Amino acid sequence: METSGTQDGQIPLVFIHGAWLSARSWENYVDYFAKRGFAVSAPEWPRKQGDVEEMRETAKASSGLGVQEIVDHYAQLIESLGEPPVLIGHSYGGLFVELLLDRGLGRAGVAMSPAPPKGILVLPFSTLKSASPALAHPSKWHGVVTLTAEEFTYAFINTFSKADAAAAYERYAVPETGQIFYDAGFANFHLHSPTEVHFKNGDRAPLLIVGAAEDHTVPASLSKAQYKRYEHSPARTDYLEFEGRPHFHMVATDWEEVASAVDSWLDGILDDPAA
Repeated sequence: METSGTQDGQIPLVFIHGAWLSARSWENYVDYFAKRGFAVSAPEWPRKQGDVEEMRETAKASSGLGVQEIVDHYAQLIESLGEPPVLIGHSYGGLFVELLLDRGLGRAGVAMSPAPPKGILVLPFSTLKSASPALAHPSKWHGVVTLTAEEFTYAFINTFSKADAAAAYERYAVPETGQIFYDAGFANFHLHSPTEVHFKNGDRAPLLIVGAAEDHTVPASLSKAQYKRYEHSPARTDYLEFEGRPHFHMVATDWEEVASAVDSWLDGILDDPAA
C-alpha cells in the first residue's frame, strides 16, 4: 500500500496488518489518519510483495515466515524513522505492536483484537476454530494456508451480510504462513517463545487494547484478558470495547466510530512529549 509523504511536524504512524490479510485491510484507516495530520505508512510483512492479487499468486514465498522475522522487520523500519512512531496493529499485527513496545520502540501503541502473547493460557473455542485451518494439520505448520470463503467469514466478518462477506473475501483475503500460528499456538510450551511479552515492563510506551464484542477470532474476553495481564505495569495501559463488531471491523460500515475513539485516545497520549 502506498504511504503518505512524511512532512515536518507530522507524527509518523505505522499500521501493521494481521494474518490472512494485507496492508489493504487498513485502507479506511490510512485515509482517515492521514487527514488527521499523521505521516501514515502501512508496510507489508516481509516476503510479501504487491497487493492482494499478487500475494495470492506468490504465497509460497511466505512458507516458514515466523513471528521473530516479522517483528524484526518492523523494528528495522521503525528504527529508520526520524522519530518514534505511533503503532496501530490488528490481530497478529496487534500482537506485533505489543512485542515492539516491549522492545522500547514506538511512541504509543494500539492493539486491536490482538492475537494472544505467551502467558494467555485459556483460549475460547471460537479462537481455536478460527485458527484450526492452520493448526489442525501439522503439515501446514511450516507451509502456507488458504482460507475458504466460509472459513474467512466465520473468523473475520461473521456479522456481514452474505453479499458483503463475499465481496470482503474477494477484496481482502490472502494465503498465510502457518508458522506464526505454530509460534503462538505452542508458545506456552517453549521457554523462549517469540511471542513472549514482559507484561510488567514499565519502560514501554502507552498501550491501548481494543476489543470487539462479536469477534470470533479474538473474542473481547481474550482482548480483556491481555489488558488485565498488564495491570502490574506502571506503564499506561487502557482498554476499549465495541459492541456488534466482528474481528475485521476496520471495513465494516461503522468502522469510523472505532477509528474516532482511537484518534481521541491518541490525542491525549500525544500531548506528552515523545520519549
